[in-house]
Amino acid sequence: MTMAACPGCIAGAPMAENRAPAGMPTHMLVLPTIHCSACIQAVEQALGARDDIVAARVNLSARRVAITATPGADPTPWISALANIGFEAHEARPGEVQTEDDGLILRLGVAGFAMMNVMLLSVAVWSGASDSTRDFMHWIAATIAMPAAIYCADPFFRSAWRALRVGRLNMDVPISLAIVLACGLSLYETMTGGAHAYFDAALSLTFFLLGGRVLETRMRRAARSAAADLAALEPHRVTRVTGQGHQSASVEEVRVGDVLWLAAGSRVPVDGVLQAATAQVDRSALTGESDPVAVGQRAVLTAGEVVLTGPVTMQARVDAKGSTLRRLVELAASAEGARSRYTSLATRAAGVYAPLVHGLSLAAFLGWWWGSGDAYHALTIAIATLIITCPCALGLAVPAVATVATGRLFRAGVLVKSETALERLAEVDTVVFDKTGTLSDSALVPPVDLSDEARAVLKGLAEASRHPLSRSVLGPLSDVRAAAIEDVDETRGRGLRGVWRGQPVGLGAADWLTGDGQGTVLQVGDCIYPLARREQAVTDAAQALDALRAMGLDVHILTGDTARIAQRVAATLEVRQVHAGVGPEDKQALIQSLQAGGAKVLMIGDGLNDTLALTEAWASIAPGTALEASQNAADVVLLGQKMLGVPLVLRIARSARRRILENFALAAGYNAVAIPLSLMGFASPLMAALAMSSSSLTVTLNALRTR
Repeated sequence: MTMAACPGCIAGAPMAENRAPAGMPTHMLVLPTIHCSACIQAVEQALGARDDIVAARVNLSARRVAITATPGADPTPWISALANIGFEAHEARPGEVQTEDDGLILRLGVAGFAMMNVMLLSVAVWSGASDSTRDFMHWIAATIAMPAAIYCADPFFRSAWRALRVGRLNMDVPISLAIVLACGLSLYETMTGGAHAYFDAALSLTFFLLGGRVLETRMRRAARSAAADLAALEPHRVTRVTGQGHQSASVEEVRVGDVLWLAAGSRVPVDGVLQAATAQVDRSALTGESDPVAVGQRAVLTAGEVVLTGPVTMQARVDAKGSTLRRLVELAASAEGARSRYTSLATRAAGVYAPLVHGLSLAAFLGWWWGSGDAYHALTIAIATLIITCPCALGLAVPAVATVATGRLFRAGVLVKSETALERLAEVDTVVFDKTGTLSDSALVPPVDLSDEARAVLKGLAEASRHPLSRSVLGPLSDVRAAAIEDVDETRGRGLRGVWRGQPVGLGAADWLTGDGQGTVLQVGDCIYPLARREQAVTDAAQALDALRAMGLDVHILTGDTARIAQRVAATLEVRQVHAGVGPEDKQALIQSLQAGGAKVLMIGDGLNDTLALTEAWASIAPGTALEASQNAADVVLLGQKMLGVPLVLRIARSARRRILENFALAAGYNAVAIPLSLMGFASPLMAALAMSSSSLTVTLNALRTR
């Protein structure tokens, strides 16, 4: 039988942090009955022991577990394995977010009503009623209290039974024991005509424990998770255009190639392409950009965006499970189940603390029984010790702050997707920016005398790349039909090569394509066309860098561009430390060099040539316009293009670290006072329940100060 900490507490478990290999499928199981560290530890250990599961991480706030499994794994045996250890589980929609049981509110109301009525009856006994009058009052109290206690304490009883039947202990076991003993001994006293009954204490204990859980639930809802916000953006129903007309269907039924009809004001259900000539799209929910965007035919629409004009039709490029919105939901949910160094510390502390408290409670029982000879009084003190010293505050210290911080960042257009990002971002002292597409907007300008065939090749190559320089030529070529380029291959930081009509074509650095020269060129067979380049700092780059310097951070620019171009942008932004003409491996080496000197480097980049540096850095951020590879490598994604998101992320990360340390201090102070009081017999079970709930609420309210 294993010892564990209390319910409603710890969102972490002693499990080594690991990142699953890319490409392995992730499954989500909803766990409606979990609510404490004992549950989390049992679930993760049971799933982690299976050969077909690479990693399993429980998110307490969402009441679900994210499982990274081997290809082809079947979730059915996992559900059975969890049922065998006492946990209900079922597969979830990726966007589904579990909420707390609203039945707690009803149980709280019933407990409060019964408690007040029983206390009124107790007044008569306290006032001196005796003999038949006292017995009559006790019987009325029993009639009210017994069914109320059975109903209201049902969540504690069920949790305790699920733990005991599989050989585990959680904090609901002593809580249930306290309620059962108080009601049982009171009923015994009533039946034998005894002088004392404790129905009011049993109901008060139940009321305050339920009150604590309800209030913690409200605090979590006040710190609404980013995963819930994202999931709410997805419509549940769509209108498909078929040969039989318009048909309503579930978003889960959408398949690649389906044509969907969207009325004005409809939210895009899955990623796809616009079939109408033009449309106005609101992308504020995903990018933070408040102004509507005008798009044309074949423009890419992303799930979660709102089509302001309509009706229009779109063709689905992915199904619901593969949409960008679903991917962001999973990333956000992963971040909220954070496992940082602080979480591990809290979990280790609780793991040592729980058996220590159980030992102290047993010692209190034996000591008071030996000293007073009153076994019931000794048992009451032991139970009060178990309840009052529950490490709720310690367990909530990290997950409450993580949920608040990630939620507030998301609402500001920032997605935190790494489990340890907030901790590492708070420790950053050096910021390294890639230049092109991050600090500066660069554009390639095609020659005015470029032939029609060369323009078509240029557009075909540009459409095959997501590098900002390549994409920049698409605007001037909007009226050109792109050439069909075959065997396109993109080299990080250099450019693209392909084949068109049997001849080599390319777009990229002159020395890479031709072996000589500078700048960017277009190659079409034996012809080489130089492309002019226009570059300027992005709108808010200077303001963002000023904010970073005001925070005491060292700022660098790292770019593959020539020193001349890099220095011109750096002078505009007043950055003195510039590293130009560096390739992907050189960028990685520079990050390694800075960190070898003791720096904690934050790397910000958007290109394929930045992925090594993003992975190497202490922490990393990618703009929302970055390549998918860069976004996958980064810890944080700026859903909008604004560089002001960078200082915002760092400010909230530092605030989150302060709140976590404050919560640890609050938890330590609470226990320093509570343990001696409970051992000396100054705390009844009722006082213990009130103190435990107060400590949990204190750290949760403190977490809401993260900003």
